[in-house]
Amino acid sequence: MAGVSRAFVTGASGQDGSYLAERLLADGVEVHALTLSGEVPEFLPADVVLHRGDLCDVAATRALVADLAPDEVYNLAALSSVAASWEDPDLSAAVNGGAAVALLESAWRVAQAHDKQVAFVQCSSAEIFGEPSESPQTEATPLRPVNPYGAAKAYAHLMTGVYRSRGLHASSMVLYNHESPRRSPRFVTRKITSTVAAIAAGTADELVLGNLDARRDFGWAPDYVDAMVRAARHEQGDDYVIATGASHSVRDFVAAAFEQAGVSDWEARVRVDPALLRPTDPTDLRGDATRARTALGWAPTLEFTDIVKRMVETDLALA
Repeated sequence: MAGVSRAFVTGASGQDGSYLAERLLADGVEVHALTLSGEVPEFLPADVVLHRGDLCDVAATRALVADLAPDEVYNLAALSSVAASWEDPDLSAAVNGGAAVALLESAWRVAQAHDKQVAFVQCSSAEIFGEPSESPQTEATPLRPVNPYGAAKAYAHLMTGVYRSRGLHASSMVLYNHESPRRSPRFVTRKITSTVAAIAAGTADELVLGNLDARRDFGWAPDYVDAMVRAARHEQGDDYVIATGASHSVRDFVAAAFEQAGVSDWEARVRVDPALLRPTDPTDLRGDATRARTALGWAPTLEFTDIVKRMVETDLALA
């Protein structure tokens, strides 16, 4: 961490942003965050310096980055819903693709202007692999996204490599699904645990979902934030798959949540709504994090059932 005094974080209002801010502050780093609204996000520490702005406003964001001259830049901002990317593919392309590349350019300009290393971390996604040609997926797996979200993320992922070849300390973190009690209820995992808790409390009758057979590699969000920081402080930038190596279906997640809530006859309480099915949905995404384990010394700390348990316990307390 030598020489790291200031960090700039986009997308700080999400679960990853709050965990990342806590981690950076604990390391003694001054944290600046870009937020769309003037309100302080629920879990964001008070010591974070907030800057109101839109990542798609390239000129304003570039001026801010130039003024701050951060040592580390973490781009967590995204139109993070695959479903929303189908509804507004133009916005998904602008935020997840174009704005990310503009931020890379801003970081590169700071590095050149101040003759210093600026570590850039791009939060990519397993959705760049789409319907993958192999399983588990590695950094060498061909990119073949099947939705607007994945396509935009693939562009930013590739451009991170372009800027790395240009001399920027740039890393792209290919993050697989990662969860925590701070996950927004609009994500399927938190929708599951919050609804299951409500059913257990007697305030809801059923859980309505889309594709129960989709399989994903579920990890613990703070672990994935740890990988981001390790990548930023590694001697050189690179691409890293961040995953547990095990996949579970949405049905598995539902069953584990109901078990943690003490509800046994759960099948009758779950209904599949065809309206929630995506036009295309990868059937099985599972990552091989060998490079991150070897180069960064990174490893996940929680198993699948422990992640579900922590989320259900939080939602039971709220219910």
